[in-house]
Amino acid sequence: MARKFLYVIAVLIALVLAAGIAYRYYGAQLLRAALVPSETFRAQPGITPATYREARMWIARPDIAGNPALWAPAGYAPAGTPAAAVFFIHPTSYIGRDHWNATLTDPETNARAAIFLRGQASAFNAAGEIWAPRYRQATFGAFLTSVADANRALDLAYRDVAAAFDAFLTQVDPKRPIILAGHSQGALHLTRLLREKVAGTPLARRIVAAYVVGWPVSKATDLAALGLPECTRADQTGCLLSWQSFAEPADPSLILETYDRTIGFDGRPRKDTPMVCTNPLTGTADATAPASANLGTLFPSADLSTAAIAPGKVPAACQGRGLLMIGASPPDLGNYVLPGNNYHVYDYSLFWANVRADADRRLAAFQTQRKAAR
Repeated sequence: MARKFLYVIAVLIALVLAAGIAYRYYGAQLLRAALVPSETFRAQPGITPATYREARMWIARPDIAGNPALWAPAGYAPAGTPAAAVFFIHPTSYIGRDHWNATLTDPETNARAAIFLRGQASAFNAAGEIWAPRYRQATFGAFLTSVADANRALDLAYRDVAAAFDAFLTQVDPKRPIILAGHSQGALHLTRLLREKVAGTPLARRIVAAYVVGWPVSKATDLAALGLPECTRADQTGCLLSWQSFAEPADPSLILETYDRTIGFDGRPRKDTPMVCTNPLTGTADATAPASANLGTLFPSADLSTAAIAPGKVPAACQGRGLLMIGASPPDLGNYVLPGNNYHVYDYSLFWANVRADADRRLAAFQTQRKAAR
């Protein structure tokens, strides 16, 4: 019996090792096979801004009971009367391959989105009231293929976000400062929102900052169209922050190869162009900072109910074409590190307390500038 038991354990170990090797060398291919939908994209009716006046269309907004964006770890609390309004676009929480776009009522997808808000949007709840819409997000597999249906799915998702943003603007004080933030798919939609709804408009004067996190932004081909410069000073306002986190040894080929095949917002190829890299530990561009500058990494539980903040754990340095490197021995935050040592899922968690301080600092500078201009 003991020999049989040891034999089974040996087989299981071998299978785990084989899976690990396959994931390491064929991670991208495995992800595509598992997550890209096989169905044809299905067009769906649009959602109007009027529909987004209903509370049910939001995961977070000030009048929702149990608002997940009001969560805070021990030692922190949301502001009682925050000065700004925050429009936050959550990342992909739908990973199914049955459809190209999520439904608005899927419990698992919505529960996962709420967890993202607790771990990401919560960083802004001292600076502003957070509004985060439900939207028919494109599935995770849409980012792993170049087929036309993937773009159709992303376009459908963006139209929901745009309608929600229009509704948001009608429901907040027109004089209130605005912070824009998103992650991953949410950051992608934020770049389009900036181009179509903010750049070159009076609204741009109300933007404290835009946190385009977990999505590449080309300095050469994208920034001008977005209407905001990159943040180069810690107290700069009306600017854009962006970073993508990798541990050493990093293999960003999946990101860079895709990025290099795309066309920038100004119509020129992005190939070989540098990306915006804001170091969240300093709030400045192309910076290096030791772990001692990290005010607190968020170490999550499955639902963040017992999450804790630990300072001084993670350094950060902008390197190469604009990737944020976090060293060779990052702490264990969970099981969702992507191929290539890509810490994409943890872009906010790694620097949670610094993002919070960054938003507060830029908002204070914005308010000072506004008073001086009166």
